[in-house]
Amino acid sequence: MTIAGAQETGLPLWRRLWIYQSERFPLVKTSILLAAFSSASINVSAFLGGSPLPGLPTYLVAFVVLLIFFFQLRACDEVKDAEDDRLYRPERPIPRGLVTQRLIVGIALALVPVAIVTSYILAPAIILPLVAVWIWLALMTVEFGVPEWLKARPMLYLVSHMAIMPLIDFFVTGAEWLPRAGRPPDGLSLFLALSFVNGCVLEFGRKLYAPVNERLGVETYTALLGLRRATLMWLGCLTLALLLLAAIGFAVGAPLTISVVGVLAYAAAALVALRFLKRPDGKGQTLVDTTAGLWVFVCYMAAGYLPLLKFGIVQ
Repeated sequence: MTIAGAQETGLPLWRRLWIYQSERFPLVKTSILLAAFSSASINVSAFLGGSPLPGLPTYLVAFVVLLIFFFQLRACDEVKDAEDDRLYRPERPIPRGLVTQRLIVGIALALVPVAIVTSYILAPAIILPLVAVWIWLALMTVEFGVPEWLKARPMLYLVSHMAIMPLIDFFVTGAEWLPRAGRPPDGLSLFLALSFVNGCVLEFGRKLYAPVNERLGVETYTALLGLRRATLMWLGCLTLALLLLAAIGFAVGAPLTISVVGVLAYAAAALVALRFLKRPDGKGQTLVDTTAGLWVFVCYMAAGYLPLLKFGIVQ
């Protein structure tokens, strides 16, 4: 335990949890992003199915369970990264003694029945994709039983962990199509593929480091692949995401508006990538990370809300 951790242990539990969320799970920021993500996903599902947008309960259930999923993802990260955090990142809340791993995992487990009941009230059938997410999350937490083998293959590691994103989006969109039709709408596979690729955009974006910020024990793609190759791979993920976004535009009947917004956002992201290649400093690193998040936000807002300009809120 660090000196800071020893001082913090005397704080009330609610205060320590508040500090924890501010550092590891910023609730306000995360809630805003997940509300956008979940509502856009539900809208896309309705557009693809040629159906009116669902009522407020569908959006609320999807958002609540999505927020639970992401907190559970954070809790699982605390478990699988515990040794690395102890050795290389002692300033984080758990290794410094602010809260215990047991407490965070306990909260994550306590949220399981909340997610089940919430989902069941909306549609009992949605429990199946809910459980599928948890099964994959559990496998991720134990690194699929082969942690050393998987970590020695970083691209396979990336794919295996980002696979949870389309599973999560399958649940979120299922809140719309399962009660309505019982089967996914045509074209949903494009949207799930976009979720996977955007997960890679985020993962690459947060692990492109300026050389001055590279740190022992912190795995980054710039250290693993080299700065140029890692940045170009991030740009490649952005390119694939743009193509999928354009395809979704055609599928939901708004190809022009969605493609234009996508191209403009892509151009801005490409400039950030080029800037980082020329000047790989701390500011460039922050810009890449921020741009990755903004790109994903723009993708979902474009796919989930631009078609409303053509078709109106309810078809």
